[in-house]
Amino acid sequence: MAMQHALYGPEGFFTSANDGPADHFRTSVHASPLFAGALLRLIEAVDAALDRPRVLQVVDVGAGRGELLTALRAAAGGTELGDRLQLTGAEVAPRPAGLPADIRWRRDVPSGVVGLLLATEWLDNVPLDVAEIDADGRIRRVLVDPADGSESLGGGIDAADRFWLARWWPGAAPGDRAEIGWPRDLAWAEAVSSVRRGCALTVDYGHLRDSRPPLGTLTGFRGGRQVPPVPDGSCDVTAHVALDAVAVSVGQPYRIITQREALKALGVDGARPSLDLARSDPAGYLRALSAAGAAAELTDRDGLGAHWWLLHEVGIDLRGSI
Repeated sequence: MAMQHALYGPEGFFTSANDGPADHFRTSVHASPLFAGALLRLIEAVDAALDRPRVLQVVDVGAGRGELLTALRAAAGGTELGDRLQLTGAEVAPRPAGLPADIRWRRDVPSGVVGLLLATEWLDNVPLDVAEIDADGRIRRVLVDPADGSESLGGGIDAADRFWLARWWPGAAPGDRAEIGWPRDLAWAEAVSSVRRGCALTVDYGHLRDSRPPLGTLTGFRGGRQVPPVPDGSCDVTAHVALDAVAVSVGQPYRIITQREALKALGVDGARPSLDLARSDPAGYLRALSAAGAAAELTDRDGLGAHWWLLHEVGIDLRGSI
């Protein structure tokens, strides 16, 4: 699979020892520490629902260079909860240089997690195949030349692909494309199965069955710009996630909400501070104004706020917290 090689091969985008992903695209994690602060409030709710265990695990799947775990560590520092947190990054790339020693790093997801399993913009990089409906109505696999990104149509797809498309991406017409998402369903179901008690949260670009994009979403990012998705390891190759298919694959209760809704429930709303604060505390007003700007970016309906949050509760009930 070209996407697998481009992202996770020997010289792949995520496995290369060169630039980190943050040099090429901006996520909520990179946008503002407010995102980590909101997740810490979610972690506090999970901790309370678990009756404050001796060790509370937080596992970040697809941890990049450890930015989110480092931010969570700083946000929880000096608190009773911080003393009980066990932070783990699950990532195919080597352990980043300079990562705090108390943050664990491994290639796979640990089993028996008691706490929170996180995956922020991971599923969009789980490799998948793309199919196109030809002029005769046949569903054919799209083939890509790794050297230049040129495309051609190959043979038909197999039974597993057909089954998934029939259920989750119906109604495609000649010329339409569909991204065959069952590898993401399996990846997320396997990750969530590692949670013994607590919850699992994935945050990502996505779409639902009634609004699949007719031409698909496969694209690339390099140096902060959108580029053609040439699978040569030089750029991020990504496609939006069929969130409802992923959700159903797990077999646990779930909720799907927008990031805008989720962050507002966790105290991030982007509201401008009162002008009264400017008169009584000008420096405080400027800090609050800066935070409001960062919150507005995280909750923008046309930007990061349009991300989807898929939350599974495993043996706990977080109603009232998010």
